[in-house]
Amino acid sequence: MENPYEEILLEAEDRMEKGVAVLEGDLRGIRTGRASPALVEGIRVEYYGTPTPLQQLASISVPEARLLVVRPFDPTALKEIERALQKSDLGVSPSNDGKVIRLALPPLSEEQRKKLAARVKDVAEQTRVALRNIRRDVLKQVDASEEKSALTEDDARKLRDDVQETIKRFEGKVTEILDRKTKEILEG
Repeated sequence: MENPYEEILLEAEDRMEKGVAVLEGDLRGIRTGRASPALVEGIRVEYYGTPTPLQQLASISVPEARLLVVRPFDPTALKEIERALQKSDLGVSPSNDGKVIRLALPPLSEEQRKKLAARVKDVAEQTRVALRNIRRDVLKQVDASEEKSALTEDDARKLRDDVQETIKRFEGKVTEILDRKTKEILEG
């Protein structure tokens, strides 16, 4: 029987890496003081009866620090895109000139910045919980492998230590991402 040590550790790292990637994706959509295409890319637009991501229907550009311009590939989708942007939680009214939609982002108030920072902290905490759940699952896998004699007692102990080091490394990444995004929001 082959030693599952490396396989278990690689799977744990892979799952934790994906968790951190999801965190980064979620945080891209949270507004800082500047305009970013990521703020609207995930918005779904009802296009011919199908909810379609905005980025598939339009080009999104940032000509100025607080301005987003959405230029539909299909001019007939302009009204639907505008409607989807109004329904979104951006808190910005789209301006439609018949060809493009402009989103002028107002400066964030101190209260809004604090709320966004708290939201970022919650998202990061959810990621930490997901990482701990991955660790729990992996440790169960280690115990099962040890029981089936696929891992020796020493290998199982070392693997538990390696998994603990891995989660510490990924929790460090989460903290780093959280600190960077919070700083962006509060300084804006």
